[in-house]
Amino acid sequence: MGAQDFGRYIVLLGFALMCVGLVIWFGSRIPFFGRLPGDVSFQTENVSVYAPLGSMLAVSLVLTLLVNFISYLRR
Repeated sequence: MGAQDFGRYIVLLGFALMCVGLVIWFGSRIPFFGRLPGDVSFQTENVSVYAPLGSMLAVSLVLTLLVNFISYLRR
């Protein structure tokens, strides 16, 4: 791996970290995120379980479409 490839990977990693940071920063301001159908919440006196299955499926779908679009543009 040459220096140019290494630099490209560092820039892509930085962009990915920036995107994750923006999602964390603005994630609480998205009104439906975390309350989608399929998000499971279970509480008892001593145990609280939250599994955001619907939200993670939505994130996975968006990321898959984004990666496929970028892959299409690179051809």
